[in-house]
Amino acid sequence: MAGFASLGRDILNSENCRKFCLVVNPYGGKKKGLAILEQIKPIFHSANIELEIIQTTHPQHAFEVANSNSFKGIEGLIVIGGDGTIHEVVNGMMTRADKKAFPLGLIPGGSGNSFLTDLEMLDPMKAAEMIVKGNRRKIDLAKVELGSQTIFAFNIVGWGLVTDVNVRAEQFRWMGPMRYTVASLVELFLAKKRRGKLTFNDCVLIEDFCFVLACNTMHTAKRMKMAPHATLDDGLIDLIVVKHGPSTFKMLSLFSKLHDGTYLKDPAVEYYQVKEFELKPELDGPLNIDGELIGDTPVRVVMNPSAFEVYSDPK
Repeated sequence: MAGFASLGRDILNSENCRKFCLVVNPYGGKKKGLAILEQIKPIFHSANIELEIIQTTHPQHAFEVANSNSFKGIEGLIVIGGDGTIHEVVNGMMTRADKKAFPLGLIPGGSGNSFLTDLEMLDPMKAAEMIVKGNRRKIDLAKVELGSQTIFAFNIVGWGLVTDVNVRAEQFRWMGPMRYTVASLVELFLAKKRRGKLTFNDCVLIEDFCFVLACNTMHTAKRMKMAPHATLDDGLIDLIVVKHGPSTFKMLSLFSKLHDGTYLKDPAVEYYQVKEFELKPELDGPLNIDGELIGDTPVRVVMNPSAFEVYSDPK
């Protein structure tokens, strides 16, 4: 297909074989995408499956493939990458001019695999075998409305401290993964106050907030269990609210309990499950959407139940 320079095929002799398009990000995470591809190829060959392989070469390449490839004769789209690559693919598919939908086969290949942690598919071989089996599961999406712009989120929508950490971490990129820990400590000690209006269900909160985090997945980066009650197909998004006020020591204590989700027991944390919400801060700021800094407030989020399908054992 014109426009996709890194295009290849694994072609089997049989005319009756199943066919998939496979997008691999060779630069994502720890740059193991191509090695993972070689590892899983025999699984598809043994199942008589033909792969049309596209290596991404630039940002938004995966979006372009999902958005404009004809996928003629293709059963589904396989993705080797992390949450960022999945975000591109999902948004590309959801904004296709022809409205064509196709199931996604997801194989972990990034540093952040929140979605696949929820699906218990962190082993590339197991994920490939799941695709071969052909079982599918419907997944919800958050429709994120930013004025005239619409973005789809499968993981999180965050504002406040959870976004400031990402911004601050860019200053410490030379530290590697440690930069997020350092950035979190800096932002906790700054203890910024953010006044805003949060509306959901029949509730209106006009408060000084520390952060607001909406989760479709149970896990976020580094496999932190931010939303222990979240499921991928209940039509709801789990809203975590921490108002401004807790001391730095208290916030440090909360952060130490993120990995197992026990931080929710603290009275400083409010937890809601909603179909939609709206956030209007007094001072607009950036948003964290699926781990990336995308767009600014104000924001309205509406859950879109059963928006797409992934190859996975049904729950």
